[in-house]
Amino acid sequence: MAFLGRAARRVASSARPPLPPLCRCYSSEPTKAKSVPYEKTLQPTDDASSGPTKPLPRSADVVVIGGGSLGCQTLYHLAKMGMSNVVLLERDRLTAGTTWHTAGLLWQLRPNDVEVELLAHTRNVISKDLEEETGLHSGWIQNGGLFIASNKQRLDEYKRLMSLGKVYGIESHVLSPAETKDLYPLMNVDDLYGTLYVPKDGTMDPAGTCTTLTRAATANGASVIENCPVTGIQVRADDFGVKRVKAVETAHGTIETPCVVNCAGVWATKLGQMAGVKVPLVAMHHAYVVTERIEGIQNMPNVRDHDASVYLRLQGDALSVGGYENNPVFWDEVSDDFAFSLFDLDWDVFTQHIEGAINRVPALEQTGIKSTVCGPESFTADHKPLMGEAPEVRGFFLGCGFNSAGMMLGGGCGRELAHWIIHGRPEKDMYAYDIRRFHNSLTANARWIRERSHESYAKNYSVVFPFDEPLASRNMRKDPFHQVLTEQGCVFQERHGWERPGWFNKDGAAPLKDYDYYGAYDIKKNVSYKYNKLLGNEYTFDFPPHHDVIKSECLSCRHGVAVFDMSYFGKFYLTGPDAKKAADWLFTADVNKKPGSTVYTCMLNKKGGTEADLTASRLEPGAANLPLAPQSDGDAYYLAIGGGVAEHNWNHIRTTLQDQGFRCHLTDHSEDMGMISIQGPKSREVLREVLDTDLCNEEFPFSTHKVVSAAGHQVRAMRLSFVGELGWELHIPKGSCLAVYHAVMAAGAKHGIINSGYRAIDSLSIEKGYRHWHADLRPDDTPLESGLGFTCKLKSAIPFQGRERLQSQKEEGLRRRIVCFTIDEKVPMFGLEAIFRNGTPVGHLRRSDYGFFVDKTIGYGYIRNPDGGVVSADFIKKGEFTLERMGVTYEAKAHLKSPFDPENKRIKGIYV
Repeated sequence: MAFLGRAARRVASSARPPLPPLCRCYSSEPTKAKSVPYEKTLQPTDDASSGPTKPLPRSADVVVIGGGSLGCQTLYHLAKMGMSNVVLLERDRLTAGTTWHTAGLLWQLRPNDVEVELLAHTRNVISKDLEEETGLHSGWIQNGGLFIASNKQRLDEYKRLMSLGKVYGIESHVLSPAETKDLYPLMNVDDLYGTLYVPKDGTMDPAGTCTTLTRAATANGASVIENCPVTGIQVRADDFGVKRVKAVETAHGTIETPCVVNCAGVWATKLGQMAGVKVPLVAMHHAYVVTERIEGIQNMPNVRDHDASVYLRLQGDALSVGGYENNPVFWDEVSDDFAFSLFDLDWDVFTQHIEGAINRVPALEQTGIKSTVCGPESFTADHKPLMGEAPEVRGFFLGCGFNSAGMMLGGGCGRELAHWIIHGRPEKDMYAYDIRRFHNSLTANARWIRERSHESYAKNYSVVFPFDEPLASRNMRKDPFHQVLTEQGCVFQERHGWERPGWFNKDGAAPLKDYDYYGAYDIKKNVSYKYNKLLGNEYTFDFPPHHDVIKSECLSCRHGVAVFDMSYFGKFYLTGPDAKKAADWLFTADVNKKPGSTVYTCMLNKKGGTEADLTASRLEPGAANLPLAPQSDGDAYYLAIGGGVAEHNWNHIRTTLQDQGFRCHLTDHSEDMGMISIQGPKSREVLREVLDTDLCNEEFPFSTHKVVSAAGHQVRAMRLSFVGELGWELHIPKGSCLAVYHAVMAAGAKHGIINSGYRAIDSLSIEKGYRHWHADLRPDDTPLESGLGFTCKLKSAIPFQGRERLQSQKEEGLRRRIVCFTIDEKVPMFGLEAIFRNGTPVGHLRRSDYGFFVDKTIGYGYIRNPDGGVVSADFIKKGEFTLERMGVTYEAKAHLKSPFDPENKRIKGIYV
């Protein structure tokens, strides 16, 4: 019998050659049942070549491909929502591939409000709904969860989770080392800072869960067909040339269908290729070992020791031990024959987890190893699943890439995916999982997929800090200003592949380096890496060391003038015979003002949720002057959209045009133009020396634009502001960017002009009360709830998408609405802090930052009335509010308007 302690010492003492990055040895024999910690697995009982378990239908409304956790959950929720003509195809048996050997842990608290809600639904389905519907027990065990903190930062992270949990009614307790010892007597607590205990966490059984899910689904009319591999996806082009799903091909027949759901796990990439769809994930080995019996371990909670990167899952009177390492083994040649098989465990890779486990539970050192489990799992570039309709083919949906979390996220994601398919959008804000969060230039880039997926895997148990940035696959998209800004100390952030300025380091350049895989695979680790060192300074829940640098950038803009490089913005043209009809339908605001006008507007989904906020500028018809103006004989619009969500916006517009049958052309010139924004009281004085046009209020009013000459180069100048100051944006052809930038800096030198980055924009914009999409403005927020009712043309008779929902809200009153809060204490907040009204939780902050001009921490969050009533102005004014940050409460003042320049004088150039 092998013992954990002996195995660790044997590997540590042996001469270990460097691990190659590609190690692909596995056993083709089906694993024995005792190799996984479950009473049963859904393994084949007869020859899979005998054919499908039932005849294939000729057609189906939806075909779900893959019988793992997500496939079964999606089928279950589709059927529960009333879709009975749905079919699940599994190439082998249910749970084959990855689900059958998963650890099945469910933790209720995550540093993301939407994920907390998704996990809550999963827990509800498996612990209550399935048993009520089928009379079968899914295998759910509620033994609790325990998060281990070995340092203050880790415990601070757990306290943030605890505060968020109070909003959702999730019981959790921060325990001292002594209290932890009382709860878990076998645990070593000598090196602990504290723990977070969540009593209602637990463990799921893959086979039991999938059995009960499919039993419930088939009772509602759905079909499950096993032993039926998919061999092809038929795609057709409609009358507008749009590619759509037509049918699913198998060796045993073809099913006509307009909708396919790719739940194929590590095989999802191959399935996507059948339809011409890119599925950016990689397959890796992921392992755990199952111990022999441990006296005294019964009924103990599951454990996550994040700092040791190890988890301990209770299995009766034993433990399963696993974790995440920085040298995972890639599985590059994914085998189609791999179903209920396992890889040979690489002890050189796995030993680090044993060492961490023994340190936490010393009894493990003399405990035998009953079995090893090393199977394939799929991982993605940001450790988030891939969901939603693929941009390449209408009707092809993704439900894959779950990064070993397919069981615990399956219920929530299955419901959202079903809603997505039936209604065109999910109920919740699923942008963080939407395949459209990635730019199309990245999703087929093998280097980006591999490097980013590796880093996300290796950092899975790292503390989630608010301003962390990836090191992998940087410099994928660079604007014309990149080099000159690097030389001036720019510390870049990565968004959508773009490098955008974060803040400017006063100690010189901090260039990015090629990814070093954290020293794994015998790759030399980067040394003297200044950018990485500066990034490390961000790893705090306090103000960072460069807090004063960001303050200087903000106040220079408020009192003088600053220039912001915003080139990563999406820059689209909307033209064509139906451009005006499309603009009326797409945009909440009336953008059909005279040419030369620019309008801030939202785009909504059918439920009135905000899919985007952007500016739409109406153009003069005329000949093409690209990239500054398109060819147009009629209505034409220039759309400027936040660069981090440009792909999402592009696809929202494109699919809306397709669904409505508008004859329009949407063209992307994001790469063809740079964009700088010159903001502050002195911006007009600076630009008078650069632009050949009159910049007075009468000749160049706010929310207008015109093509002008800047230092001899044509640019489109727009009088706009995202920071609440007098200012202009210059949209500049790529080849003219540096000349215009240098002219602006030269003219601004005597006025003290400085470069500023997005950390300053974050602070300045929250101070002014401007929204950030996907922070305090999301697809599940309407403009009325988010304080953007002024962007909606409700007083007109012009129909627009989502209008009916807004009209209903206006008549019925708002059940939730955004509120601004300030506190007097000089403490940072980042979002997720709990909001209490008269001692009762009513919401949480979505976004928070420090406002340097008002000298206060500012936060925005949506609040509800605990009684379910309308959230009126009186409800806000008469309440006493507190914010809870890491378990500590602070008195807060609620504001119905921004505390900074509420009368909007500064953007009009009125400085008193």
